[in-house]
Amino acid sequence: MSRLIRVSVPATSANLGPGFDALGLALGLHDVVDAELTGDELQVQVNGAGAGEVPLDGDHLVVRAMRATLASLGVEAPGLRLRCTNEIPHGRGLGSSAAAIVAGVLAARALAGAPAEPDAALALAAGLEGHPDNVAPCLLGGLTVAWNSIGRARAVSLDVHPEVRPVVFVPSASLSTEAARGLLPVSVPHAAAARNAGRAALLVHALTRRPDLLLDATEDELHQPYRAPAMPETLNLMTELRGRGIAAVVSGAGPSVIALTTAGQDCGDAPGWDVLALPVDRRGAVVTGRTGTDGHDTVVHGHRG
Repeated sequence: MSRLIRVSVPATSANLGPGFDALGLALGLHDVVDAELTGDELQVQVNGAGAGEVPLDGDHLVVRAMRATLASLGVEAPGLRLRCTNEIPHGRGLGSSAAAIVAGVLAARALAGAPAEPDAALALAAGLEGHPDNVAPCLLGGLTVAWNSIGRARAVSLDVHPEVRPVVFVPSASLSTEAARGLLPVSVPHAAAARNAGRAALLVHALTRRPDLLLDATEDELHQPYRAPAMPETLNLMTELRGRGIAAVVSGAGPSVIALTTAGQDCGDAPGWDVLALPVDRRGAVVTGRTGTDGHDTVVHGHRG
């Protein structure tokens, strides 16, 4: 049984406009978690994003996910030593919590010697996160369509057209997912829901086959208009980019903006925003392990077929 595990997990952008709680995209920005079994002591070290802000005890999200996973496997939670090296900004709509949960689930399964079962990992991660739209692309990579069937999360991963080039605009201020969800109405007009269904279906086609349709395909009436009052600068930037023909949407619950650009499109400068041109992560989460016998790293858990 491997005693030293490294998990690399990508950032994600969920919703992508009309695909509310269903579509997600894995991005080339990663958190890396090194996990090791120890005696009875818990040690957590965080470098990069979240350092000095997140708890370093049992409340750390990776620790909570690991302990929940071990409990689901009937394994008593041992002492743990974690080193988290984070690139994904927190509270910006780029899936930092989903990344922590997926990393914890996969690290615990690998340390416990559980088989590589993406469906089981997805179900547990989605249960801990509350919805699968971010954990699915984090786990599987690429563009994912996620849904719940008989109370269990499921997802498929699709290859993104090579001309699609995501550009992410990250503000300095954060916004909690809970606060953003609190702005959503209990119901929406039937006509708006129907239009969104059509756009979501078109978006899958646009991202995989017809990038020239991305601007039309990213129109949304389910969540972005209702969240706009909480992040006016996000709305202004998104509106300005779309006015220039660039398919820009709120990333996740915001306040980041993701532009799904194609060849020849230039987003230009955006004062006050960190602008990141990120590739689509096509691998998803990757787990490597060191057995301690020969000191060699081997891929323990890969999810992309």
